[in-house]
Order: sequence, then C-alpha cells, then structure tokens
Amino acid sequence: MKLTREEWQARRAAHLERVSALADAFVQRRGREEKHPVEDFLFTYYNLSPARLKQWLPALGVEIEVTGDDLQACPWLGDMRLERLDGRLRLRAAAIPPRTRELAAWITHLCAAIATRPARFRCFGLHEWAMVYRLSAAEIRHQGYELRLPPEDLARFVESQALCCTHYDAFRFFTPEARPLNAFQPVLETRPELEQGGCLHTNMDLYKWSAKLLPWTGSDLVGECFAHAWRGRQLDMRASPYDLRALGYEPVRIETPEGRAEYETAQRHLAGEAAGLRERLRAVAERIAAGS
Repeated sequence: MKLTREEWQARRAAHLERVSALADAFVQRRGREEKHPVEDFLFTYYNLSPARLKQWLPALGVEIEVTGDDLQACPWLGDMRLERLDGRLRLRAAAIPPRTRELAAWITHLCAAIATRPARFRCFGLHEWAMVYRLSAAEIRHQGYELRLPPEDLARFVESQALCCTHYDAFRFFTPEARPLNAFQPVLETRPELEQGGCLHTNMDLYKWSAKLLPWTGSDLVGECFAHAWRGRQLDMRASPYDLRALGYEPVRIETPEGRAEYETAQRHLAGEAAGLRERLRAVAERIAAGS
C-alpha cells in the first residue's frame, strides 16, 4: 500500500486525536505526582510510553511519501528500521529481529485460537471484586476510594456468584481466599488454551500485543487498540466495587440483576468491536512472523 503525504498526515492527525488527551494527562499527573485509579492503568499496566504512543508510524508493507520537512517534524521517521527511496519511506522487513518474529508467530496463534473459541459473557466483571474479597481496608489497592458495599456484603455477593475468570493477569490478582472460588485456575502457560473473546481484559490486551510488535504493526492499529482498551477500562472500573462517582464514573451495579444485564450488554458490544481488531492484528502478526 502507498500513501500520499496528505493521506498519512490525515492518519497521523486521527491517531493523535485518539491518544493525545489521555497520554498528555498522564504525563501531567506524573509531573504533579498524582494518581488516577482508572486512567493510569493504560500507562502502568501497559508499558508503552506516552511519547512513543503518540509517534505515528506506517505498518509493515505501507509506503509513505515524505519530505525533508516531515523528517524534521517527525524525527522518529529517521529510525534505522525505515528506508527512504525516491521520496518514499517504508519499514525494512529484513530488519525484523528473530525474537520479534517468534513473538509475532505466538500472537498469531493466540489470536487464531481466541477467534475459534466460544466467547463467555457471564463473568459480570467479578474479577475486580475477587481482588478485594476478604481484604482489610489497609490492603485495598485504590486507597482513598470507598467500596460501594460493606466488606461482609461484598463477600456474600462474591460467594453468591459463579466466578469464571479465564484471564491469567486478572486471576493472579485475586485474593488467596477468592482463588479457590474460581472455576478456572489460569497460569501463564495456559493462556492460549483459556483466553476467549468475551473477556474484557483479553480484548483490552489487543493493545498490549499490538504495541509489543511496534513499529511493524503501525500506529493506526495500535491507536485503535488503545482506544478500545480505554473503553474496556471504563466499563471494568464502573463495574468494580469502588465508588468512583467523584471522578465521573457512574457505577454499573453488578450486584443487582439489572446491573448484570447492563454489564453483559456492554461486554458483548466490546467483544464485537474487538473481534475485528483481533483479525487485523492476526493478519499483520502473520506477515511480521513471515518477514514480509
């Protein structure tokens, strides 16, 4: 694919529109040594820096028309993995490291496995509740934010539900008391066998996997996966046991039948959105693995 200067600059502008507000806000909070219980996750759990996230790059197989002014305005386009020829710029497939190809092959397999597995939609975001189950107030992660239910009521609600978390990185933060209540016991090695497309965190992780394959995945896909992860994170924390109304997050009250129905509706919408992103990631990861 070849993009004119106007075409790729329009894509860059759209990318910055997607990511800049959250990236800049995180940098400003960090400078003030402030934390945000919802937004910071995108830059602390996921490790792509705000500066790198904002740098637009073409994907493998995409050529862009550039001028000297473009290279001055976007100095990262001078990366040695990019080659310039006759006023056009593209990533060099020969520069893909062997370890990146191996990771891309693994991501290809993961995406394909998830796409062929039935999605589950009745977890209701209980992983956040399992992370505070039977904890004392001093042990709770987000200090300064009250729980919406008293500890005993919260525990009884968790015990009344069928915990069925399939996501390793969510499950590993369950309290020791909550782990035996879960229908699955995910470990790192079982990720390809257990992850499924209904899981909020599996779908948010499309951002993680696409970012790990930068620059080869290109910024358009990474930015769209970031925006999806942000939508998932908002639902995740609105359905959590924390009262975050002071920050503008109205709770999805999964402790009620109506709240669980609301959660599942939103979860299904996000899963449908993620399916398209996953297929795009699978396709580009396959090309990266093949070095083409």
